[in-house]
Amino acid sequence: MAKTKGQNYMHGAAILTVGVVIMKILGFIYKIPLGNILGDEGFSMFTSAYNIYYVFFTLATAGLPVALSRLVAEADANGRVRQEEKTFRVALATFFVIGVVFALILWCFPNWLADNYLENPDAAPSIRAMAPSILLVCLVSAYRGYCQGNGNMLPTTVDEVLEVLFKVISGLILASVIMNMGLGKPAASAGAIFGVSIGSVVSLLYMVVYKRRNYDTLAAPYTGGRAYNDIPDDDDEVDSAMTIVRRILTIGVPIAFGACIMALLNSVDSKLCMNRLQSAAGFSYYEAKVLYGVYGKAMTLFNLPAAFITPLTISIVPAISGAYARGHRGEAMKTAEDSLRISAAIALPMGVGLAVMSRPIMNLLYPNSNAAGPGLLSIMGIASFFVCLVLMENAVLQASGKEKLTMITLISGGVIKIVVNWFLVAQRGINIYGAPIGTLVSYFIMAAMDFVFMCVTLKETPRMLRVFAGPVGASLLMGASAWAVYGLAGRCLGTGSYFAMAACAGLAILAAVVVYVVSVIAMRVITKEDMSLIPGGEKVAKILHMR
Repeated sequence: MAKTKGQNYMHGAAILTVGVVIMKILGFIYKIPLGNILGDEGFSMFTSAYNIYYVFFTLATAGLPVALSRLVAEADANGRVRQEEKTFRVALATFFVIGVVFALILWCFPNWLADNYLENPDAAPSIRAMAPSILLVCLVSAYRGYCQGNGNMLPTTVDEVLEVLFKVISGLILASVIMNMGLGKPAASAGAIFGVSIGSVVSLLYMVVYKRRNYDTLAAPYTGGRAYNDIPDDDDEVDSAMTIVRRILTIGVPIAFGACIMALLNSVDSKLCMNRLQSAAGFSYYEAKVLYGVYGKAMTLFNLPAAFITPLTISIVPAISGAYARGHRGEAMKTAEDSLRISAAIALPMGVGLAVMSRPIMNLLYPNSNAAGPGLLSIMGIASFFVCLVLMENAVLQASGKEKLTMITLISGGVIKIVVNWFLVAQRGINIYGAPIGTLVSYFIMAAMDFVFMCVTLKETPRMLRVFAGPVGASLLMGASAWAVYGLAGRCLGTGSYFAMAACAGLAILAAVVVYVVSVIAMRVITKEDMSLIPGGEKVAKILHMR
C-alpha cells in the first residue's frame, strides 16, 4: 500500500510539474508582446498593479486551498463522505466572503492604492480592473482544494493552464485594441489586467463542470459510486460550520502569511522605487515610470530560471522527507547535496546566459526599450541563481519539518532588500540599478541563512566543493563560449539590424548549449543517479550515456 501511495504521489507531482512549466512559458510569452504593446511607461502601470494583485492572489490561493485539501483528505481517508462535502460547501462560502472583501477593496480604493501605496496614479484603472478576478480566483481555489484533497491533481493542472491561456489571449487582444483606439496606456494596461478576469471565468466554469461530472468518481472508494444525497444521514456525522471555518483559518492563515511575504515585499518595492527615483534621485514622474517599466521587463526574464527549479523541488522533497522520517540522516544529507548540485547545474548556466547575453536578449525581445534594460538583466541574471538556490534550500528545510525557518529567511531577506533599495535607488548615478542589486544582495544572504539552517537541521555540513565545483566550471566555459561566438559572429555578420543580431545570438546560444552539455557529461556534474530523482530522468540519462 505504501508503495502505491508513493507512486500516486509522484504521478500527481509529475502532472503538476508539467502544468507549472506550461504556465510559466505562457506567462513569459504573454509579458514580452505586452511589454512591447504598452511600452516602458505603460508596462510600469501593469507591473505596479499586478504586484498589488499578486498579494491578494497569494492570500487567496496559497494557504486556504491547502487547508481545505488537508481537511478533505482527512475526511476522505476516514470514509466521511458527508463531512467531505460539507467541508467543501462551507469552504466555498468562506472563500466567497473573503473574495468579496478583497474585490471591494480593489474596486473602491484604486486611486488611494495607486497614489499612496504605489505612487503611480496611472495604475488606478488597472487596479480596479483586477477586482472581479480576485473574487473568481477565491471561488476557483475552493474547487481546486477539494480535488487535491481527493488526491486528484489533474483538474487543477488543466484548470490553471486554461486560466493562463485565456488570460494571455484576451489580455493581449484587449491591450492592443485599446491602444489602437487611442484610449491611452492606463486604459490599455487595465485591459491587459482584465484579461485575468476572463481567464478566471473560464477557470471557474471548468472546475464547476468537472466536479459535477466526476464527483461520484472521486467519492467512489467509500460510496460505491453513490451520489451524495443517496447516503443515509446516520452514515456520517459532520462538524458544525463554525468548526470547519475555524479549522480552515487556523491551518490556512499561517501558510498564506508565509507565502505572501515576498508578494508584499514586491509591492512595497514598487512603491519604494517610484518614490526614491522621484523624491531623491530627481527623476520626473514620466522618467520614473519608464525606468521602472524596463525593470519590470527584465523581471520577466529573471523569473524564468526559477520556473524550471520549482518542478525539481516537487520531485526531491519526497526523497529527502522519506530518508529523514526513517532517521537516515546520512541519506538525507546526500540527497540534499545532490539536489543542490542539480539545481546549480540548471540555474547557473541560465543565470550566466542571461548575464552574458543580456544586450541581445533585451534588444531582441524588447526593441526600443530604455537603454538600462541590458544592464539590469546582467545583474538579475546573477541574482537568479541565488533565487533558485533559495528555492531548493527551502525545499530541503520543508522536507525536514523546518518550514518555519524559511519564514525567518524570507522576512530577513525582504528587509535587507528594502534597505538596500532605499539607499541605492536614491543615488541618481545608480537609480533603477539599485533594485536588482538589492535583489542580488538579499537572495545571497537568504541563501547563506538557509545553508546554515540546513546544516543545523541535518547535523552535517554539505560538501560545497562537490556541490558547486562542477556546475561553476561548466557554466564558466559555457558563458565564455557564448561571449566569444557572439562577438565573432557580430564582427562577421554585424549586429546593426534585428535579423543580424538574432542570427548572432542564435549561434552563440547554440554554441553555449553544446559546450555546456559536453562539459556536464565530461565533468560528471549530473550523474545517472541524480537523474533518477527526476520523473523521466532515467530515460534522459540513458540517451546521454550518463554514468
